[in-house]
Amino acid sequence: MPKRRYVILAEGAFANEQASKTARGVLRYSEDDVVAVVDSTLAGRDVADIAASIGRSAPIVARVSDTLALRPTSLLVGIAPVGGTLPAAFRSQVLAAIEAGLEIVNGLHDLLRDDEEFVACAARSGSRLWDVREPTGPLRVFTGEAYDVPQVVVLAVGSDCSVGKMSTMLELQAAARGGLLEAAFVATGQTGIMIAGSGIAVDRVIADYLCGAAEQLVLDIAPSVDVTLVEGQGGIFHPAYAPVTLGLLYGTAPDALILCHRAGQREIAEFGSPIPPLRALIAAHEALLAPIKSARCVAVALNTSHLGIGDARRAIDEIAAETGLPADDVVRFGGDRLWNAVAAAAAATPKGAKRKKIAALTV
Repeated sequence: MPKRRYVILAEGAFANEQASKTARGVLRYSEDDVVAVVDSTLAGRDVADIAASIGRSAPIVARVSDTLALRPTSLLVGIAPVGGTLPAAFRSQVLAAIEAGLEIVNGLHDLLRDDEEFVACAARSGSRLWDVREPTGPLRVFTGEAYDVPQVVVLAVGSDCSVGKMSTMLELQAAARGGLLEAAFVATGQTGIMIAGSGIAVDRVIADYLCGAAEQLVLDIAPSVDVTLVEGQGGIFHPAYAPVTLGLLYGTAPDALILCHRAGQREIAEFGSPIPPLRALIAAHEALLAPIKSARCVAVALNTSHLGIGDARRAIDEIAAETGLPADDVVRFGGDRLWNAVAAAAAATPKGAKRKKIAALTV
């Protein structure tokens, strides 16, 4: 498809890194153009003023109508709130974009196609409504074919939500470019799909088909690819989102894991339940996989965005010493160190000769 020219709707949210993570993910990683961000609380400023580390500039304006002279093609809903509902403050801006004939790219659980007013307006204007989280094509139960894929499959797992699992895998894909091994990124969430252009938002899949959907994503990778980098979701000790993590653990049948963690975080956000020490957390992931298909954690990706440079480097060194694994902040300092760990794991798991350990299943 031609490159999109996005207007990103992040009303009242862009200054908050967590609230605007969809907007920021697309700004940082998408090859599509971003012509403006809509947030009336920051109107008149620039993206670079608010999130300099993204490395992209775009004006921040008050209304969708302020962007039309910039010839946008698409409006992207740039937030990912808990529960995935469309805020009331966004509705008039989405309608304005539909009336202007823009494509609407929506990653929320609230589907545009279920809103009669949006659908009727789109029918009049010719606007395309893309609900990114809605699975396309038939889904199926897990078959076990993922055990035999020729690629080395690496899955990002996390101590919590929103700790950098998608960013880690995209940075590792970038680090692989130009090397001996070809790596492919697999999107399992709405922002990753917006960036990659394909994938399945696994948190929208019926539970019986969750592992099968994860498996299908792995099976769809081209045989020429050496390493499949799967975006993770949730966390195994997250009270709300552990099931989707388990679906990816079993459905993608990984050969290696990368643990993602926000430096210094001790509790699951929103719930206050403790995060185990990282060595125990790594052991828990490996133990969950061991009876089905063993996989080892090969590196730790740290999110140090809240720390100064010196403190970030100290935190990385401490985690490397604590876990005995390579550690780094791949967004801040590049992905080479962790990619070398992945490449070493791939070398130890040759294509076409991967070990399988499948438990006998009884009904």
